[in-house]
Amino acid sequence: MPPADLAVDARHTLDFDAIGTRWQIETDSPLDDATRAAVAERIELFDRAYSRFRPDSLVSRLAREGGRLEFPADAGPLFDVYDRVSALTDGAVDPLVGRELERLGYDAEYSFTPHPERVAETRRWSDLRREGTAVDLSSPALLDVGAAGKGHLVDIVSDLLVARGYERSVVDGSGDLRHRLGRPGGLGSAAPGGAIRVALEHPLDATQAIGVAELGEGALCASAGNRRAWGDGVHHILDARTGRPAREVIATWVIAATALQADALATALFFAGAHTLATAFPFSYVRMFADGRAEISRDFPGELFT
Repeated sequence: MPPADLAVDARHTLDFDAIGTRWQIETDSPLDDATRAAVAERIELFDRAYSRFRPDSLVSRLAREGGRLEFPADAGPLFDVYDRVSALTDGAVDPLVGRELERLGYDAEYSFTPHPERVAETRRWSDLRREGTAVDLSSPALLDVGAAGKGHLVDIVSDLLVARGYERSVVDGSGDLRHRLGRPGGLGSAAPGGAIRVALEHPLDATQAIGVAELGEGALCASAGNRRAWGDGVHHILDARTGRPAREVIATWVIAATALQADALATALFFAGAHTLATAFPFSYVRMFADGRAEISRDFPGELFT
């Protein structure tokens, strides 16, 4: 879901691949070499901590050895969001769903071949012993932070740009967007209120859109089963309580203050009502169901096409 209709003057774009997906950064002025290197290094540090696809990551070490492991400082906000979202969805969203994803075939080899002989994970996030950024497991378990991790990394990159003087930017991690307006008249100023228009990609036809969002200062994240789907109705959005892919909801879009929150809520909306999630987070959303119905919150800054 790349940015659409970005009305900017002297737009400068950096495209690159990272953590297995396509990224795009748009700024008013070109990124200097030092900032490009800093972005690449920061993404590498994040991947080295949280990737379940590389053997040298902290997550892989936890999966091999268990025990107590200290994660980086950026784990604090990420784990805190998981605490809240897991509770609000009655455990449906759970970062200890990694073994179930492997059993379905979404493994480190990207085999996309189910492994029914593998043992399912029996522990859940609510049972985990955690002190701040330290995780303590009595035996090995596989974390998967895919429900919120990419959004968190988008925020981290966006914050890095601001710290290095790039106050106006769009950071797009393949559908997870963070838009920084900076000062009035900056990036995206030709659109109403400085917003950018973002197409809401149809989950069953990537050439079509079901609507459009007007994103001002803040984040927009999307989630859909078709992004990583294989086999007969198998995809990566699992209900941790059952180990089975979500069926009723097929796509969500969430606008929130940060991409971390928007990403987590986009997944949570597959399993919980917006009114429940709104008790802990302010956000607006669009949700599409398998029967073709679409639901839009009253305050969503955009429209659905008829």
